[in-house]
Amino acid sequence: MTTAIIAEDEPHLRADLVNALNALWPQLTIVAEAEDGISALETIATHRPGIAFLDIQMPGLTGLDVAELLRTSSPNTYVVFVTAYHQYAIDAFEKGAIDYVLKPVEPIRLAETISRLKSRASAGVSTSALAQVISQIAAEAALKKSPLTWVNASAGKETRLIMIDDIAYFQSDNKYTVVMTTEGEALIKKPIKELLDELDSVQFKQVHRSTIVNLRAIKSIARDDTGKGLIKFKMCKQVVQISQPFMHLFRNM
Repeated sequence: MTTAIIAEDEPHLRADLVNALNALWPQLTIVAEAEDGISALETIATHRPGIAFLDIQMPGLTGLDVAELLRTSSPNTYVVFVTAYHQYAIDAFEKGAIDYVLKPVEPIRLAETISRLKSRASAGVSTSALAQVISQIAAEAALKKSPLTWVNASAGKETRLIMIDDIAYFQSDNKYTVVMTTEGEALIKKPIKELLDELDSVQFKQVHRSTIVNLRAIKSIARDDTGKGLIKFKMCKQVVQISQPFMHLFRNM
């Protein structure tokens, strides 16, 4: 039995893809759907599907992030990227053993993808090809925008301008996001999923569903008695927890 998960943050587009797959490939079992990158990663780790249809631009983690992480958590899962951009690193897709589907989904194009998926089912996943695709798309995406360099945050009755390098971590707190610095906490209204799209992805990494850390601010990383990862910072006494799907980020540190 071939299984798949669908990760797409727009409900109607996700439904369209599910319906199209059911019509064109009735033998395929869609074991789960996800509406953001973190849910997609957790779902893949749970179900270990044969195929993952990943929207490139999702909140939380992008499809590229998920694809890179599943090379460790579910290496036999074949990736199909879903994108609205016709020229978005198409050369990389064509040259590698990776498939893509354009939005909105067209039955003819999807049928071609399904045909290739069936023929490749026993061939295994090309991790080198996947790495090539991720690298090229990430490079193109980086050229499209400059990363965030400062934020306006509220601290009591004050509004502070905080430079990105002075931030230890961001953490969700109800309707706000806490910004932790040497001067203590401040609050912004921008959610974690939006910050991920605006921060430098080399310097800032998500380590939990609700937390993004500044790698340059990390003092040490340890494990508690239960095996959970803990991060200590140079600029503050607070400690944040590393969720299991993100532990691999620190294996070589």
